[in-house]
Amino acid sequence: MNSRLIIVGIAAALTIGLSGCGQSTSDESAAATTLQSAPEAVAAATPRLLSANNFRDLAGPDGGYTTFDGRRVREGVLYRSNALVTNNADAATLDALGLKTVYDLRTTAEVEKGPDRVPAGANYTRVNIVGDAASGAITSSVDLSTPESAGAVLVTANRQFVTDPAMRAQFATLLTDIATTDGPQLFHCTAGKDRAGWTSAMLLKIAGVDDATVMSNYLLTNEYSKDSIEATAAQVTAAKGEQAGAAMKVLMGVSPEFLQAGFDEVSANFGTFDNYLTSGLGLSAGTIGILKTKLTV
Repeated sequence: MNSRLIIVGIAAALTIGLSGCGQSTSDESAAATTLQSAPEAVAAATPRLLSANNFRDLAGPDGGYTTFDGRRVREGVLYRSNALVTNNADAATLDALGLKTVYDLRTTAEVEKGPDRVPAGANYTRVNIVGDAASGAITSSVDLSTPESAGAVLVTANRQFVTDPAMRAQFATLLTDIATTDGPQLFHCTAGKDRAGWTSAMLLKIAGVDDATVMSNYLLTNEYSKDSIEATAAQVTAAKGEQAGAAMKVLMGVSPEFLQAGFDEVSANFGTFDNYLTSGLGLSAGTIGILKTKLTV
């Protein structure tokens, strides 16, 4: 199956799922729910947002991740998120961060379904990682009938982030733009876990964070988006049965084998991560150096 169809199918299914999460549009309710639902394990270097629940500082909790050379990932430089379809309270929180650029990694169809509410003062940049498919009937071609099949789809998606030349070119554009843009920046996809998850993994590895910590950051989606994952899975279970609900839960979350599939493709196709950056993405040593300097302190 065409790699873009698989990933756009994931995005479409997630858009459908996330649209039914029942998030409140009341600012007071949003603030209260945000405080109530923030898990202690991820309590906070950055504010929690109800309407963009996978929003977080790339640097991680507790003052920034430590790198292999004893530095730390700098806070307040890069943020990752799900789509910025925000309520008023969350929009005001983002406005206050002084973001200079927002990178939207979604397809045109995803953007049209839920346009970003761009934070004040930020430039909006599209970097459509997977491209736009010719057919709109994509989800029917992706097998999401069981948890196992849903997991297999996400394993394949992460492999294709590495093996698909067009996707590599888009990731290269994104990393180059981040390197050459000053000020705080934010990147996101629909759920903030697949395209944004691979982007986060690349950036943290460039910064010098070890693989175990990169994986820990990736898995935080299951904590940050826990409430919406559970709510949507329950809705799907009620409508289509337990098997379908369990598959949606897998699709909306993350598992170690998903990201590991991408790492394994890096090893198989490029040998080392550094070679993937230079030969696979075509990044110059200068760009990689700028990113590392920008990301660490």
